[in-house]
Amino acid sequence: MLGFLLRLLPFWVREPLLIVVGSVFGVRIMYLAVRDQELVPAGIGAAFLVFTAVRVHEVVRAWRARRSPGPAASANGAAITADVPAGTAADAPARMAADVPARMAADAPARSGAEPPRGPAAPRKDHNAWGQAVAAVALFGAVGAALWVVPRVMPSDVSAPHAIPCPPAEPEELSKVYKKTPRPVTGQELCKTLNRPGVAKLLGTPAGETATSVSATNNTAPLTGGRVAQPEAEVRFGTYTVNVAATYNDLSTAQYVKLMKYGTEQNIKTLTVLGRPAVFSSDHTMQFRISAGSGGTGGPVEQGPLARTLTVALDHKDRGGYCDITVWSESGALPDDSVLLAVAGKILPKIPERADR
Repeated sequence: MLGFLLRLLPFWVREPLLIVVGSVFGVRIMYLAVRDQELVPAGIGAAFLVFTAVRVHEVVRAWRARRSPGPAASANGAAITADVPAGTAADAPARMAADVPARMAADAPARSGAEPPRGPAAPRKDHNAWGQAVAAVALFGAVGAALWVVPRVMPSDVSAPHAIPCPPAEPEELSKVYKKTPRPVTGQELCKTLNRPGVAKLLGTPAGETATSVSATNNTAPLTGGRVAQPEAEVRFGTYTVNVAATYNDLSTAQYVKLMKYGTEQNIKTLTVLGRPAVFSSDHTMQFRISAGSGGTGGPVEQGPLARTLTVALDHKDRGGYCDITVWSESGALPDDSVLLAVAGKILPKIPERADR
């Protein structure tokens, strides 16, 4: 039905309308694809832009054809052609003799000073002012409708789960351990990787749910005397809280799994993620409460809700160091392990692999 209505429109109304709509949708979809790093929207946006480029080419070609002059006309209104009938050499004198009276008749008005007779002038078509006005109103109305529909069809930045920006980098320089660590990631970089709409969708947060708080730190691992870099980022939603930490120590994932046997971790499962050794584990978080008017003092540390962690080595050879991706919720509900694997697929490519030391 829409295609039939578009075919009813004049060419100079239909084509600009298609160009405007294709440009708006194509640029918008490509922007979302680049921001979310998704291939399918990128292909759709590219298709819109290619369609728009084809329409622009058609309009340019029609405009050039409209502006190019037609075949030249003779003095008496007849079109001059370059076709000459072929003949033999013997017929040449006869044709020249026959052309003499015709040439003399054609030159007679010029010698006498009279103007040659002209044929009837072609009627000049007046532009339809009402039609142009209606076409202009329809065109601007279509553009306005496209601008109104696009933000409602495509998710806007205002309603995106990363409405709260990541904190800026700390003004002071990183500690010396970060300078000694080959290619370390910073907490701000982890935050930007984690605080994206694609990650929120993978977690299964309700549509329109935004991050309530974000944080990023460039600390060192505890109990190491400041000798191990451990950048960390955390994004808290109403449904889930996600924490990502990269630990640049010499502990391999295989050694880390052995230590889990002496800890409180449960539901341990080893696997391979993006070609790297990895392990799933579960453990309870810790929580403490600060009472109002208590001068900043609170009660004892209590056991918090259960958290699920995916630990992945920082390089394929498992030469030491790992990345922890932890998810938990206040209600105690946890997403499926496949969700953590999907989140890891978004985050790990942004963390440089650990180089040889």
